[in-house]
Amino acid sequence: MKILFDPLILLMATAKDVLPVLGFLVLFQILVLKRPIPRLGRIIFGFVAALIGMTCFLGGLDLAIFPVGRAMALQLAEGAQDGGKVTWIAYGWVYLFAFLVGFSTTIAEPSLIAVAHKAQEASRKAISSWGLRIAVAIGVAIGITLGTFRIVTGTPLYLYIMAGYVVVVIQTVFAPRMIIPLAYDSGGVTTSTVTVPLVAALGLGLASNVPGRSPIMDGFGLIAFASVFPIISVLGYAQLVHLIVRRRNRKT
Repeated sequence: MKILFDPLILLMATAKDVLPVLGFLVLFQILVLKRPIPRLGRIIFGFVAALIGMTCFLGGLDLAIFPVGRAMALQLAEGAQDGGKVTWIAYGWVYLFAFLVGFSTTIAEPSLIAVAHKAQEASRKAISSWGLRIAVAIGVAIGITLGTFRIVTGTPLYLYIMAGYVVVVIQTVFAPRMIIPLAYDSGGVTTSTVTVPLVAALGLGLASNVPGRSPIMDGFGLIAFASVFPIISVLGYAQLVHLIVRRRNRKT
């Protein structure tokens, strides 16, 4: 019976969160703009479709994505502890898994794909869509790998984040101006529908199974790494491309 009633409860909870937004838009259209709602039937259909889609997505996260991330973290952490004395080096497979998860989920991130295509169009192909996506994915992969290292070693989160933003500030001074806003936005689009659930599950699962770590104290924070390090990688990518172009121009 739980399987039958949970989707209905989830649908009602999602509707409770979304309906105020729809109500605000309708009231603004009628009271402020004082215009009728255009294509009302299509809007209602789209709202219902979005509501059902969000409900299915949230249910899928709870049934599949979170358990998979926790299970993988558990198995990798247990494998690292089988060899007797446990050091941070013993978690090599965890770091590799974190890197691959960060890279693959970011490449598949719909929001990043959309931003990359728009950046390529706006720059008239001066910015490569695939180049931007790969640069962001590498940044996320490195960030999540460092985040798992932080969980294993128990070092303070703020040291990594502060160091990351110091690097961002220095890069901002020297990076091409055209790429700076896009690089900053790239840090936000990575924390979306595909990346966040797996990364959060990985962090919580790992912190729950590493001796001396607390899920609430150490399990969170990976999303922050996934936001900072893409900015560094995109700025670095732009600086590298700019340097190569300058050298080519000098030779010609």
